[in-house]
Amino acid sequence: MRRMSLASRLLAILVLAVVALTAFIGTAMYVDARDQTHQNAGRRTLSTAEAIADSPFVIDAARNAATTDPSPVLQPYAEQVIQDADLDFVTIMAPDRTRWTHANPEQIGGKYLGSVDEALAGHALTETYTGTLGPSVRSIVPIVDGGKVVGMVAAGVRVSALEVAAAGRLPALLAIAAVVLALGSLGSLGLGRYLSRVTRGYGPEELGQLFAYYESVLHSVREGVVLVDRRGRVVIRNDQASRLLGLPEHDDGAEPAGLDGLALPESLRELLASGRSAHDEIHLTSDRVLVVNQEPATIREGRRPKVIGAVATLRDRTEIAALGSELETLRTLSDALRSQAHEHGNRLHTIVSLLELGRTAEALSFATEDLKLSQSLADELVVSLDEPVLAALVMGKAAQANERGVRLDADASATLAGSGMAPQDLVTIVGNLVDNAIDAAAAGEPPRWVSLGIAEEGDDVVIEVADSGTGVPAEEADRILQYGYSTKPHTGPGRGLGLALVKRSVERLGGSLALTPGKGAVFTVVLPRKEHVP
Repeated sequence: MRRMSLASRLLAILVLAVVALTAFIGTAMYVDARDQTHQNAGRRTLSTAEAIADSPFVIDAARNAATTDPSPVLQPYAEQVIQDADLDFVTIMAPDRTRWTHANPEQIGGKYLGSVDEALAGHALTETYTGTLGPSVRSIVPIVDGGKVVGMVAAGVRVSALEVAAAGRLPALLAIAAVVLALGSLGSLGLGRYLSRVTRGYGPEELGQLFAYYESVLHSVREGVVLVDRRGRVVIRNDQASRLLGLPEHDDGAEPAGLDGLALPESLRELLASGRSAHDEIHLTSDRVLVVNQEPATIREGRRPKVIGAVATLRDRTEIAALGSELETLRTLSDALRSQAHEHGNRLHTIVSLLELGRTAEALSFATEDLKLSQSLADELVVSLDEPVLAALVMGKAAQANERGVRLDADASATLAGSGMAPQDLVTIVGNLVDNAIDAAAAGEPPRWVSLGIAEEGDDVVIEVADSGTGVPAEEADRILQYGYSTKPHTGPGRGLGLALVKRSVERLGGSLALTPGKGAVFTVVLPRKEHVP
């Protein structure tokens, strides 16, 4: 049996609370009405008793009570007052409690039941007391003649009559309570329906399980997950996203961070803030290559979905990009070997043909000259470039350039062996710059050439790559370093990444990259040696 949903439980609790509150308010209002009725009765009996006690007729009858029985003259007077003032009794008595008047004539001459000490002391008193007529609210005041108490007057209303008066207000109280109950129930019902919609009918236990599952899934996936709300705040992110974006992994209790306050690339910040759909977009951070997918996050309110933000997933492509760079280097070397094998095959056929024609001297001279030329090129590169991986890369690029009709000149006056730079970074920087330069030179007019220079300026290493191509227009000098932008035709997934990777590597090493536009592009990279990197 399925447990009650959270909305149903809250609805039941709220209805009970409204009923209890209505009962409490109704009881409080009834008690207040009853108390006010008692207070009004006390004020009415007190004013009537004081008026009677101050009447000269009553004072005179009380003064002469020792010689003349005052009952015959006071009883009709008291009955008239009872009728006019709508009281239940008016008792005029002697200081010794002997009644001169009473609502029941049979009680005349008896003793008054109630408190008389305050009246005998010359003070008025209002109290609730049970006498011969039952419980009543009564006021007793002294009859004073020349500073002496010569009698007392008690006027009262029975409690039963007061209850009837209070009950007369009961319909109004019930109507108010009914309105409160109805409004409270409608509010509870509306809140219950809203909670049922937003919780989808789940109970608290089920919601707790769903939250536990959500936490497990969010923090176990190897992709970064980021939820950005419509105000541009990162409200949810998992551990992998924190690592990929360089954010603190734990920010429990902290306010959601705004995108403007995070150290993100401008292109990635724009994507997350826009909330638009994105599929396998590549964005570069300071040290990573990220593949980003993003879709709007929606919740259903009624019939229409409501956009609350966007969910983005981040995949780290850094290792793949590094492997791709290494693969490109191997491909360059392979192409160089293939080109050299083709050239050596042609030369070998030439030598064999000369030998077959009996021209031994010409064959020997041709072979010696070819060996001298190849060895001098290899010796020049090895001597200039003391980094073996970079030397191998440049030799492969030279053969590749030669195959495309481009001459590659390399000159290194600075030593890289003690610079502390990783060979992978040098391959990324030099390889991509030389590749772009060969492409530009091959597309230009002859003579086609590319020059690579590595020099030392103080504590910095300067790498300069120039070509004989058409150059880069000045208006495109800034855009060409952005990911996805390329001046080459047939732009596709592989275009626009090389220079972006160069820029990222240079910035990570604490260096700078400059482009001199015009006839033949010149890229200048300045890298501090490792001990000087901040």
